[in-house]
Amino acid sequence: MASCDSAVAFLDIRPVFKGHVLVAPRSHVVTLPDLPSSELAPYFGFVQTVARAVETGLSAGGTFVAINNKVSQSVPHLHTHVVPRTKGDGLRGFFWPRTKYESDDEARSYAEKIAAVMS
Repeated sequence: MASCDSAVAFLDIRPVFKGHVLVAPRSHVVTLPDLPSSELAPYFGFVQTVARAVETGLSAGGTFVAINNKVSQSVPHLHTHVVPRTKGDGLRGFFWPRTKYESDDEARSYAEKIAAVMS
């Protein structure tokens, strides 16, 4: 469908909505954390171009852009979903149930655990 030096884009064979595109880097990496920092800007620049094209080309109201890392990742190669959206399309939020923190302290403890390992 489309490509650039760093990535390729093609239609998903089981789309959420017609026009659902997958963008994958040309270099083999399994998850987003595996993508070298030097490839982030070119890759996501292309994802941005595809998202703009999906919205404009399909007269969509917007797009839903998502990546699965390991869990629910049906193919062991990084890929980004670009799904066309329209108001009233029936897609509501995320595809899984939502939860709540028991308290602000619990939320803070999760944030601190994540921040502690960021470099």
